[in-house]
Amino acid sequence: MDASSASPAEVPADLLDDPLFVRAVRDRDLGTVFRLAHRHGVSYYRIGSACGLKPDRVSRIAKGGATVTAMDTIERIADGLRIPGHLLGLAARPWEKSSTEHDQGDDPMNRRQMLLGSVAAGLTGPALTALTDTRRALDLALTADTAPADLADLETAAESYGNGYHGQAPTEFLAELASDFSDLRPYLNSPQSVSTRMRVSRTAGQMAGMAAIVLHDLGARREARAWFATAAVAARDSGDPQLHAWVLAREAMVPINWGAPAAAARLAEEARQIAGPRPTAAATLAAAVAARAYALSHQPEAARAALADADRYMDHLDTAARRDTWLTHGEQKHHVHLSHALTALGDTRRARLSQQRALELSAPTSTMTRSLLTIDAATCVHREGDTEEACRRVVAALSGLPDAYRTGLVHRRALDLHRSIPAQHHREQAVGELRESLTV
Repeated sequence: MDASSASPAEVPADLLDDPLFVRAVRDRDLGTVFRLAHRHGVSYYRIGSACGLKPDRVSRIAKGGATVTAMDTIERIADGLRIPGHLLGLAARPWEKSSTEHDQGDDPMNRRQMLLGSVAAGLTGPALTALTDTRRALDLALTADTAPADLADLETAAESYGNGYHGQAPTEFLAELASDFSDLRPYLNSPQSVSTRMRVSRTAGQMAGMAAIVLHDLGARREARAWFATAAVAARDSGDPQLHAWVLAREAMVPINWGAPAAAARLAEEARQIAGPRPTAAATLAAAVAARAYALSHQPEAARAALADADRYMDHLDTAARRDTWLTHGEQKHHVHLSHALTALGDTRRARLSQQRALELSAPTSTMTRSLLTIDAATCVHREGDTEEACRRVVAALSGLPDAYRTGLVHRRALDLHRSIPAQHHREQAVGELRESLTV
């Protein structure tokens, strides 16, 4: 990064006057520095990008789980956040001097006076040089096809969020994602080149879609659909049909999990049409979601046909499309979808194979995914006639979850199992325990 350029994580000017912030800087209490910067709208990702630190390390430092003592790291943080050196007990940073010089030389009034003075003296060499420089500067602005560095940072942030929770509470994840999403607004409020506008729209579509996924996981159905609508508009604006198909396929999972499989099937089929017949991540996801919707709609033939398409696409996905992220379609996610579809179809043998494979591929921190697979497995046990054992498994799974994961999608899937239990079993102890665990 050029020492004279503005830092993408520069702390707001008023924060430099905050006694709490100044004291934390003086004491080199960088955990408090990061927390206060985050509260003022600077995301942990942006801090890490500007200071040469991984976002997870920034988060650990902010939460007191790590400290910073190395002088070169402290200097990088001073430069990345634009904290004047004297506040940290350092010498004046290079950008403190160069930025002042740059501001004076680039002052619009100074430029105007210099240009007027040169031209007033006649169209001599200096005047023509000044005019030429002015014209060329505008030519460069008109023909430039590059976007500010902050946009590249936000594109990288979107890719990073696509890796999922990784043990982070959904609410914390959503707060950081929404903070970065808000940073896209200035690009949409000002004129941009076509290519930059498409990049901004693509990043907005990805981030809005992922925010919707988290809201869906948390059980905020209406909010999720509103964010999916925003994501769909951005995806269309980006000119990327695969992103548009991904958004619609992901949105179809909302009605699937909230008791409207017919509506889900319509969305999934729209996604399949937009994605086209090629084996892409979006096409594979859309087919797998359609299979779930049809299975829940009691359309077994359509469900099995969609499953066959999903498997065929999956076999031909390239390495990049098979990565295990929210924006792609890895093998683990594929088997999670198959598990639900096959369980709904009553094909418990194949469902168990997908559950086992998905668990093998799931990280220990994939709390929500592992819980949903456990409920699918319990539902298979129920379908095979052992309702009490099925209830015991779900109760054990729910009791072992942090509070943040016991609501939303996990709660809904467990509730679906309870509602499928015939009335004659409702007086059984295990069924009663499941009912109680769902009312806590």
